[in-house]
Amino acid sequence: MSASVGPDNDIILKAEGVGKVFPGTIALQEVDFEVRRGAVNVLVGENGAGKSTLMKILAGATEPTTGRLLLRGQQVSFQSVRDAARQGIGIIYQELNLCPNLSVAENLGLIDPPTRFGFDIDRTRQVEKAKALLARLEHPIDPSRLVDDLRIGQQQIVEIAKALAADVDVLIMDEPTSALSAAEVDILFKVIRDLKAHGVAIIYISHRLEEIMRIGDYITVLRDGRRQADALVEDISVDWIIERMVGSTKLALQEKASRLGGNALTVQGLSLPRAAGGFLVDHVDFSVQAGEIVCFYGLLGAGRSELFECLMGLQPQAVGRIEIGGRDLSGLSISDRIKRGLVLVPEDRQRDGLVQTLSVRANLSLASLRRFTRFFSLDAASEKSEARDMIKRMTIKVSSPEVEVTALSGGNQQKVVIGKGLMTGPSVVLLDEPSRGVDVGAKAEIFRVMRQLSDAGLAVIFSTSDLKEALGYADRIVVMSRGQIAAEYSRDEATEAALVEASTAAFPAQERLVS
Repeated sequence: MSASVGPDNDIILKAEGVGKVFPGTIALQEVDFEVRRGAVNVLVGENGAGKSTLMKILAGATEPTTGRLLLRGQQVSFQSVRDAARQGIGIIYQELNLCPNLSVAENLGLIDPPTRFGFDIDRTRQVEKAKALLARLEHPIDPSRLVDDLRIGQQQIVEIAKALAADVDVLIMDEPTSALSAAEVDILFKVIRDLKAHGVAIIYISHRLEEIMRIGDYITVLRDGRRQADALVEDISVDWIIERMVGSTKLALQEKASRLGGNALTVQGLSLPRAAGGFLVDHVDFSVQAGEIVCFYGLLGAGRSELFECLMGLQPQAVGRIEIGGRDLSGLSISDRIKRGLVLVPEDRQRDGLVQTLSVRANLSLASLRRFTRFFSLDAASEKSEARDMIKRMTIKVSSPEVEVTALSGGNQQKVVIGKGLMTGPSVVLLDEPSRGVDVGAKAEIFRVMRQLSDAGLAVIFSTSDLKEALGYADRIVVMSRGQIAAEYSRDEATEAALVEASTAAFPAQERLVS
C-alpha cells in the first residue's frame, strides 16, 4: 500500500520519518503517518509496536529523536502537551489521566475553569458544564463525586468528557472503549460521528478490531516500530489487519477442559450492601471446580468487579461464606487469602496492579517476597531467577528484568501483573478483564496461559464484557446483572443472543440496550 490513501488537501497533521529511541529500545523507526480532517484515522499494531509512543509525540508529551511534524502544512515542534493543546491537538490516554482527589466537575474544568470576575472559580457553572458534557455521553455520573470513588469504566467516561471539553481540531483516542460496555461504545461512536461532521480529525487506537471496521475511515498498521501498511477501512477486512499486525490470521479458540477435579472455590450467600440501599453484590452462590475456566460476563455495573473484590477481601462490608478447598476464608485478611491460594489480577493495572517506580523484577516478586526471605535478608539470586522464569513463561517483552515497569507497553504490563499473581502459587486465580487494552497477539498469549493453568489443576475465573472472549475461552459462563447471577451456561449451550438477553434481564424493558 502507498503512504497516501486519500487527498492531500484533507491532511491536517503529518508525521514524516519520525523515530524515537529510548535507552536500550528503538520505539519508532522512520514512521510516516497522515491525519485527515473530518475522518477517523485508525492506528493499530501489537503491544510494543510503537502506537502510544507515536501518539505521545503527536500530542506533545515527548519529542521525536528524528523526523518532523507538520500541522496545517507548517513544521511544528511541541514543547509540551499544553503547547500542542493550544494548537488544537487533544488526547485521551489509554492509562487514565485524572486527578483522583478531585471531583468529576473539577477534573472536567481543569483545562479552562469558569471564573467569577477572573478570580475565584464559579462552582455552579463548573457543575453545569460537567452535567452538559456527561449528558452528551448519556451517562448519569454525579459531577460532585470524587473520581477515586468511580469504577474504571466511569473514569473512562470522565476522561472522554474531559477531552470533549476542549475545542480541538485533532483528537487522539488511545483505547477509549477498553472499559466501556457495548451500549456505551455505541454512544461514543455517535459522538465521534458528530465530531467528524464538524471537521474534527480523530486518531483512533483500539485492539477491538470489529470496532475499527465499524467506525474507521483510514487505517495505518505499525509493526515493530515501523509503518507496515495503510489503507481505506472500506477496502479491508479483520483478517487483513491481523495478518499485517502479527503475520497470521489464525487465532484458534481454546480447547475445553479435559479433566475437572473437586470444588476449588465455593461461594454461598455472598452480598455487598450499597451505601444508598440495595446491593452491589446480591446474595450470590456459585462454585468452581479445579481445572475449570469460568467466565463472569456482564455489562458495566453488573457487579463483576465488586464480586471479585469481595472474594479477595477488599470489601470488608461483604457477608457470606467463601471456601477454598473446603476451608472458610470469611474474616481473613488479603494476605491470608493469598496464603490460602487465592489471587486477584485487578481490572485497573496502573492503579491496583503495579508499583510504577519499581522494576519488572520487583513488581513480579512483590506479592511473594516471603518466599525469598532468609531470616532478615532477601535471597536476591533466587528472586531474580524466578522473575526471569516468569518473564519467559509469560513472554514479557523486556530487555532486562531491571527495566522500570512503566517502560513496557500496556500488554506487557498486564503480563507482569498476571505473573506477579502466579508467583504466589495460587490454586484459584481471579482475573478481572484480563485483556483490557491488550492486542490480539498478547490476548491469545494470556488465554493460552489461563488454559495451561487450568490444565495444571488450577481454578481460573475471569470477567469480561466481550462476548467473543466469553464464548471462546470459558468452559462455563455465568452472566451477572444488577449484582445477581442472571443465568449460567456451558460453552456448548451459550450463544451471543442468550448472553445479551441474560445480561439485561434485571433491567426494565425500556432501559435495555442491545447493539
